[in-house]
Amino acid sequence: MILRPRQKVFVERAVRALGKHGNTLGVAPTGAGKTIMLSGVAGEWLDDNDAKACVLAHRDELTSQNEAKFRKVNPSIDTSVFDAREKSWSGQATFAMVQTISREANLKCMPKLDLLVIDEAHHVAAPSYRRVIDHARERNPELAVFGVTATPNRGDRKGLRPVFSNVADQINLGELIQSGHLVPPRTFVVDVGTQGALSSVKRTADDFDMAEVDAIMNKAPITEAVIRHWKEKAGDRKTVVFCSTVSHARNVVEAFQAADVPAVLVHGELSNCERKEALAKFAQDEAQVVVNVAVLTEGWDHPPADCVVLLRPSSFKSTLIQMVGRGLRTVDPNEYPGVTKTDCIVLDFGTSTLMHGSLEQDVNLDGRDFTGEAPQKECPECGAQVPAASMECPLCGHCWERAESEEKIELSDFVMSELDLLKRSSFRWCDLFGDDGALMATGFDAWAGVFFLNGRWYGVGGGKNLGTNLLALGERTVSLAAADDWLNEHESEDTALKSRRRLNQAATQQQLRYLPPAYRQDFGLTRYQASCLLAFQFNKRDIQSRVFGAADDREAA
Repeated sequence: MILRPRQKVFVERAVRALGKHGNTLGVAPTGAGKTIMLSGVAGEWLDDNDAKACVLAHRDELTSQNEAKFRKVNPSIDTSVFDAREKSWSGQATFAMVQTISREANLKCMPKLDLLVIDEAHHVAAPSYRRVIDHARERNPELAVFGVTATPNRGDRKGLRPVFSNVADQINLGELIQSGHLVPPRTFVVDVGTQGALSSVKRTADDFDMAEVDAIMNKAPITEAVIRHWKEKAGDRKTVVFCSTVSHARNVVEAFQAADVPAVLVHGELSNCERKEALAKFAQDEAQVVVNVAVLTEGWDHPPADCVVLLRPSSFKSTLIQMVGRGLRTVDPNEYPGVTKTDCIVLDFGTSTLMHGSLEQDVNLDGRDFTGEAPQKECPECGAQVPAASMECPLCGHCWERAESEEKIELSDFVMSELDLLKRSSFRWCDLFGDDGALMATGFDAWAGVFFLNGRWYGVGGGKNLGTNLLALGERTVSLAAADDWLNEHESEDTALKSRRRLNQAATQQQLRYLPPAYRQDFGLTRYQASCLLAFQFNKRDIQSRVFGAADDREAA
């Protein structure tokens, strides 16, 4: 498996930082391919030596997913699993459940490790993780510790510096949006007459006082206004709503249902069975809206969701990023036929966007020690300290400028320029017909293409014993990203290198025999271009079937 160019940079920086510091943290949001990158780092550390590594996770499904992806990135490194069902240290890389391995009897069985990799590394402040880390360091004082997380700034303000002294690299949301691996958010701040009151809500030990937020937001006229704005801006979208309290969420669900919008409720007081049933209704389109209280903030994704409604403020930017992130996933058209997703509408009724601004986060390994009050800012007229979300100074009346109450907030501070996948890919992309409407790339075992039809781009991939598959539809960049990932998954660096060698070689007579006559007169045709044209010719019917079939599904939807 081939890593994306940005993933390769992440791995290189992490390996360098491990060599220099003995520990390091990598930060990357959902969609960056954290498991692929941690596999790359571990593979580099274990390559050509007798070193031993352990990859820690906190859920069974993460352990199995991590091992499966590690094998694709590092097929020559043997693996084993240490969890509740299987307890083996036989592999050079062992994938372990922290809840299992942190028990005293299991720690005694731990061999000397050279590298400890921690997935979802913001959990290292928990006692179970510290027991594992401390024990591994006792066994080997030279132990290297590598962690990866999307949310390094914890909600409980505990810092990660006791384990990680540095950050090797940080991939930002903007990079993944620019590269087509996430869809862009379109954020609207909507004031339904509550922003002034919300700006003065006190902070508790963990967040803003949600009882105070409930007293402000949990009112029938406010909820009716929320639903009216939602219908105007996102009434046809699959929507995730975040509320302050269970009472608030119940009333919001009832209001949606009264407006003939199918809605379900998810909160922590429900049983696992009840939560799964509600989420299944949302996933199966029996409900258009899912309303929740602090349950769907992380660890849950439904890619077709393309609207996020915030009916509560968040004192931590990391929480805001997690909530908005529920709507940024791209859609697999095979899993969700007929679904086209090009962006995510975010309706913020709770002031978080005004308070935190950009969705990009600054990493603070030391944690934070707040005084208990909401963030403050200084009035430029009288110097008074006022809540950060206030738009008018209560002492002198100074007003901070803001556009209309339904202001659209653009993510304008992406940290990089637009990625050109056509240039950065491990494969050369060929414009088949010179009109920029059909692009193909090939390896030795797989091929991929992107095709334009009726205002949409379609990504298609196939290969030996792989069939022909629709990979993406929608924006050009998203389709290109999916097609390039298909080649990365089914080819290797070695085959990519062999493919590049054909760029300057003339097309063979065997290739020319199977091409239309017009191409036989093109003496500048390379062996690689001929391979792309032949891949298209041989699979043309299947490609058309997938593209036109997807277009029909979209029309039917």
